[in-house]
Amino acid sequence: MPAPRKYSDELRERAIRAVNETIRESPGLPVKRACNQVGEQLGIPGATLRNWFRGPAPAAGSSATAADPHERLVQLEKENRELRRANAILRSASAFFAAELDRPSSR
Repeated sequence: MPAPRKYSDELRERAIRAVNETIRESPGLPVKRACNQVGEQLGIPGATLRNWFRGPAPAAGSSATAADPHERLVQLEKENRELRRANAILRSASAFFAAELDRPSSR
């Protein structure tokens, strides 16, 4: 069972929006400094806020993931094809090296 979250999803979303607004208002402001400023106001460590800001958006209530499920499906199908191709390559490489081990040595 995962550990309970210290901060709610609402606070997380509000903090990310505040960082985005701070960066928009001060274009030259580094992300680290913006996260530290907003973190001080909300009582959240700057490093935690930076992880939230750089990481994926929360799944619950996220408009980006819920907006286009077809795009997500296409992305997952593409990833699935790539993984199947990689598995096929690994299978043939494994068979090749196994055959090399079975051959008698010429030394």
